[in-house]
Amino acid sequence: MIAKLIVGKSFGGCVRYLLEREQSKVLDSAGVRDYDTKTIIADLNAQRKMRPQLGNAVGHTVLSWSNEDRAKLTVEKMEQHAREYMEKMGIKNTQYVTVLHSDKEHPHLHIVYNRVDNDGNTISNFNHWHKSRKICREMTEHYGYHLGKGKAKVNRQALKGNDRLRYAIHDALKDIMAKATSWKQVETMLARQGIGIHYKYRSGTNEVQGISFEKDNVKFKGSAIDRKFSFANMEKQLNENRAMEATQPITDSRPLAEQIREVLQHPQEQRSQAYEPQGWGLLDALLDTYTPPEPESMSDAERRRRKRKKQEAQSRGISR
Repeated sequence: MIAKLIVGKSFGGCVRYLLEREQSKVLDSAGVRDYDTKTIIADLNAQRKMRPQLGNAVGHTVLSWSNEDRAKLTVEKMEQHAREYMEKMGIKNTQYVTVLHSDKEHPHLHIVYNRVDNDGNTISNFNHWHKSRKICREMTEHYGYHLGKGKAKVNRQALKGNDRLRYAIHDALKDIMAKATSWKQVETMLARQGIGIHYKYRSGTNEVQGISFEKDNVKFKGSAIDRKFSFANMEKQLNENRAMEATQPITDSRPLAEQIREVLQHPQEQRSQAYEPQGWGLLDALLDTYTPPEPESMSDAERRRRKRKKQEAQSRGISR
């Protein structure tokens, strides 16, 4: 179960979009006359007049389930889940209409509600995306519905608005964090894709305690993109990338035959410092002859005996 959150200005456009199609059905409502599209719009607009300064008075949530949950769901269950979701989100004491759509492969419904409640107060949308995600996950696990395996399966082409921007930032960060070793690199690579980065500092200090990203003038907290893109988790990943880079040996990606030809043509130049830490250079490995050292346990008497034997052999004209 997932939720897509939309805030808008026009009840007319939203309600007509939901109801003026064959595969739609009103499941539930409160505070409106739900037998006609025009009366629903009129009732919602009448209440919003209690707070005329609130431009974005339209609350619109799309609740969706995986197609794998179709056998577990009934219309009644979906209606109950919509009510439970609204209660946990704090969408109460206000007008709403819940509409079932059956024009997609996966089960889903729409909730349109008035952000001006019955007492003329505004229903807050502060941090509502993060809150909604948490509630959906809790309900999915509680009712045993299918839990998605991540963002890889999301159809990017179908995304619009803030969802499209959020996934664009997510995909960019995923690629960048696989190879970046510093925050400067992250900033540079994000800038190439039109994404800005903002740090949140602890009051009165230079200590970073949070991070956000911006694309097309829309900002998202790092943790709202994905938990792994919080400042702490990104800092940890950069440290791991630096440590990994430091342990990688210096390698030559050219074919071995090409490396050998270069060694034979320029033998002296190949004894570079790059190979010294490895013990043996490429030229050493290919050309040098290995001579075993004398055993450390050889006595002085034995050394003298061998030296004397060698001198006697040379005096007789015998070459070793």
